[in-house]
Amino acid sequence: MRLELLLIDPQNDFCNPKGSLFVTGADQDSVRTAATIQRLKKKWAAIHVTLDSHHKMAIFHPIFWVDSHGNHPAPFTMISVTDVETGKWRTTNPQYQKRALEYVKTLDKNKRYVLVIWPNHCLIGTWGHNVVDPIQKALAEWEDDFKMVDYVTKGSNFWTEHYSAVQADVPDPQDPTTLLNTHLIQIGQDADLIGIGGQALSHCMANTIRDIANNFGEDNIKKMVLLIDTTSNVPGFEKMGQDFLVEMKGRGMQVEKSLDFLK
Repeated sequence: MRLELLLIDPQNDFCNPKGSLFVTGADQDSVRTAATIQRLKKKWAAIHVTLDSHHKMAIFHPIFWVDSHGNHPAPFTMISVTDVETGKWRTTNPQYQKRALEYVKTLDKNKRYVLVIWPNHCLIGTWGHNVVDPIQKALAEWEDDFKMVDYVTKGSNFWTEHYSAVQADVPDPQDPTTLLNTHLIQIGQDADLIGIGGQALSHCMANTIRDIANNFGEDNIKKMVLLIDTTSNVPGFEKMGQDFLVEMKGRGMQVEKSLDFLK
């Protein structure tokens, strides 16, 4: 049996209590994830790890927007089409205003999330971007067997959110990194079973797994096993995580606790 592991964004900013966008419970999720990697060390044929990789100047970070007084929005502010059209929020660089309006309109048209302003997080080159210690150590031990973790970065295009590692919320035809990542879709083709963990259940986990499933084939979804105690919701977005679980379980995804996985 070929066993693979997919970890979504197990980074300090999400998983360490000192992180700028700490997901409540993610620190303990990471301990359980590391234990699972170590317990099945000899069985993992491949491990894939996605990494949120952002610039401070991004459409979803405070610096990008200002109000009529020149103040940047507070983290977790939601910016709607109406907010941009009426000037409640405008781009710090006036030259970006037209494209930013087109962006929020596209989110609305595609029934994606309303634009959320997040705390600066997973900035490239910073501590927050790094894989959290327990998981990093477990991955390093796995690589000692002359194996290599497959790291997949996402989110460096400042014009779009990139919750899903498979594609950006609003793909940019001029930037291949925002388009459909066929590599991630194909990783499971040869696998018999795929364990899944990481952060956050309500956002990057939900979008990545949905996109993989939508391009993977319904029969293959049954290969996916979400390790439910290795992932948590962004506080306040619990319903989104629950909706994802109901949807994907209905499509055949398995859900288990990490200790029960291949027990």
